[in-house]
Amino acid sequence: MAAQGKIRIGTRGSPLALAQANEVRDRLVAAHGIAPDDVEVAVISTAGDRIQDRPLSEVGGKGLFTQELEEQLFGGRIDLAVHSSKDMPTVLPDGLTITAFLEREDPRDAFISSKARSLMELPQGAVVGSSSLRRQAMIRRLRPDIEVVQFRGNVQTRLRKLSEGVADATLLAIAGLHRLHMAGVATDLMDPDLFLPAPGQGAICIEGRVGDARPDALVEPLNHDATAMALVCERAFLAELDGSCRTPIAGLATVSDAGIAFRGMILTPDGTQAHDIARNGDAGDAAAIGREAGRFLRHQAGAAFFDSWS
Repeated sequence: MAAQGKIRIGTRGSPLALAQANEVRDRLVAAHGIAPDDVEVAVISTAGDRIQDRPLSEVGGKGLFTQELEEQLFGGRIDLAVHSSKDMPTVLPDGLTITAFLEREDPRDAFISSKARSLMELPQGAVVGSSSLRRQAMIRRLRPDIEVVQFRGNVQTRLRKLSEGVADATLLAIAGLHRLHMAGVATDLMDPDLFLPAPGQGAICIEGRVGDARPDALVEPLNHDATAMALVCERAFLAELDGSCRTPIAGLATVSDAGIAFRGMILTPDGTQAHDIARNGDAGDAAAIGREAGRFLRHQAGAAFFDSWS
């Protein structure tokens, strides 16, 4: 344990990451009657936050947002790490595991612009800023006349760039805007039938050490079963399709009394080619459904399709 019975939560330092870590802290306090001072939030700088001048696909992908946090977990300096699920690689280091998923927020993408009410209403030749290959590819698929430019930075940085006229519009996860109490900046919400979210989008996950009894017991009441099943499906889909920041992949699973419904999509970065799939089944088969969907799309698209990802 990190220190004299205290629980230490590791997080990135952005306002959104801190909001997510503080949500986990508050839930731990409420679930167990822990004194707030006994749950400490430790800010850890990650390479993904420090590198702002290049696309993530060029410098290491999703692991850039988790590596330093995982090193602190291994070293025993923190007990839990809090992440956005969509930032998590599908393969974790030996000895670490995802111990809980909080109940998912709205997974949709928010369109933000002062120039148009929606993506489809932007004028021809407008500029949209995004650092996500998925969003870039889907924008180009729906609006090939639009110019898409790189738009790195946290939520506040991207909104500042938008106000400075670097782009005419951008897209952000509405879940993050809700957590920052900034949902009012959204101009429109993208229909998932037209603009499928990223796997894991909207869900906070907690990472810990395998077999670490006390932290595991503390986070257990925070786990939301339906969200966990959905994320197992989405992460299995990602794992079959590489799932790094080099790949435009979208996917969303929903769990209900009827079972699990999954839809996934792969695109070429220029958005000119896309393949999608829908699958339904028993929620207990979430991982198998995700894996099968990924294998099907890989076979359907063919080897040449994936050459554009390299």
